[in-house]
Amino acid sequence: MNTKQQTQIQVESQPSKERLQELQVLSWPIWSKEVSEFPWTYDESETCYFLEGDVVVTPKGGEPVTMGKGDLVTFPAEMSCTWNIRGAVRKHYRFG
Repeated sequence: MNTKQQTQIQVESQPSKERLQELQVLSWPIWSKEVSEFPWTYDESETCYFLEGDVVVTPKGGEPVTMGKGDLVTFPAEMSCTWNIRGAVRKHYRFG
């Protein structure tokens, strides 16, 4: 397994309204979380769009990635990481 691929978090800052409509982001469920820090492992890939928040996600063995309001983010399947939520999060999300 290619470790580099496992830690590849893709952040698209301020995607266009057209891009969000194409993905039907507004129809996805919403997840909220207060300021906290916790480990997480993705069983499958997740794409999410941040409505609020300030987060640093650090993949195991990788570099920290900062994300927040207005970011469209894709996390790869099988990635283990630590979430450090510095500002409460509200995001639309979709697995797979």
